[in-house]
Amino acid sequence: LVSGIVFFVIRAVLALIPSLAHRRPIKKWAASGALPAATFYLLLSGAEVATQRSYIMIAIVPIGVMLDRPTLTFRTLAVAAIVVLLLAPQAIVHPGFQMSFAATLALIAAYQHGLSWRPDHDSQLGTRMALWGVREVASLVLASLVAGLATTPYAAFHFHRLAPYGVLANLLAMPVVSAVVVPMGILRVLTMPFGFDAAFWQMMGQGIDWMNAVALWVASLPGAVGRMPAFGIGPLLLGTAGLLFICLLRTPLRWSGALVATGAIAWALATPQPDILVAGDGQTAAFRGKDGRLAVLRAGRDTFAIKEWLAADADARTPKDASLGNGVTCDAVGCIGSLSDNRLISMAMGIEAFAEDCARAAVVISDRESPADCNAMLVDRAISQSYGAVALRWTGDRFMQTVALPRSQDRPWTHRARAISENAEPMRRQPQRGAEPSQDDLTPDD
Repeated sequence: LVSGIVFFVIRAVLALIPSLAHRRPIKKWAASGALPAATFYLLLSGAEVATQRSYIMIAIVPIGVMLDRPTLTFRTLAVAAIVVLLLAPQAIVHPGFQMSFAATLALIAAYQHGLSWRPDHDSQLGTRMALWGVREVASLVLASLVAGLATTPYAAFHFHRLAPYGVLANLLAMPVVSAVVVPMGILRVLTMPFGFDAAFWQMMGQGIDWMNAVALWVASLPGAVGRMPAFGIGPLLLGTAGLLFICLLRTPLRWSGALVATGAIAWALATPQPDILVAGDGQTAAFRGKDGRLAVLRAGRDTFAIKEWLAADADARTPKDASLGNGVTCDAVGCIGSLSDNRLISMAMGIEAFAEDCARAAVVISDRESPADCNAMLVDRAISQSYGAVALRWTGDRFMQTVALPRSQDRPWTHRARAISENAEPMRRQPQRGAEPSQDDLTPDD
């Protein structure tokens, strides 16, 4: 928006001078002014990944105008992706990178295959204005719908949220952002050195107030916040492949991407959810109760992990709500709860709790060292120090485990943690009570 407004203003002013407009390349002059404006905004904004992508693409556009080359193409997006990844390779796993490039890819494809009609310049002024207005509204709706659909898989994967009313919010907010917020922002930057920026700050603030009001109103509508349970990287990669098929293929074969995306949705919805979750410090745990929802066994020092677990379970409850009426009973040395199949799960907070809990509970969780003769499945201090957070899922005959720091993924930033717990012997008693060793078991011998 900043670069486009600067380009439009410079070219419009130069077009008012006939001697320049007819004899000089004012379009290229406008492009040469838009590039420094975009560079200044990049520095002013903090240069996040999405802004880097936008800047690289915008930088290519005026350069292409000055060289008489086409600009808004897939090659432009590819160059932007390569440059961003060369500067910050780790950005590829960040939601900002994924959502920004997915939305831009879909928008470029939509503009190449989307609205092809234009206002009739030979018609009356009123007709042309009506066609222009209808086309602009239709373009905004199309852009919002396309970008929203393209970013939905990544928003669901990273944030477990869906935005069904995104098109409505963009339709109400974007015209004000484009016509008020950004132009007033440019004017207040230009007038700030002279002390004339107060009025532009006020008008910019009114535009932002409108944007906030739209966001709050849309968020208050029934069903405005969609929730999606957590799913693995497989459905996300399959959904990405479907998006690439739809956007990049030039033949009708590209619609096969819709089938691929449908398969990704089915795969994501079929992802099984964990039955027991234990935080990395071993002090916070939750389990799936008889009602099928997560119940807090113990909250520990804070509720951040519980908030994340509830969000990943598509559960709108607060940590406080998940701690109430869940059938958990606690005393001075521990807490006990019932899993969906009536087996017991225990949080042992004192040494004296192990004797009773190891005899009657199927799973015992503790931030202490466990005794050697415990017959229950254990998630104790040794496991927390060696493997971090743990998720357990009952498959009918044994627990399948997923850990934050598996032995098979030895990363440079985990060496110190591994060295601290090198002598730990976690999960040696895990095969008891029907839990057979598997690929994900935590036994060091595996």
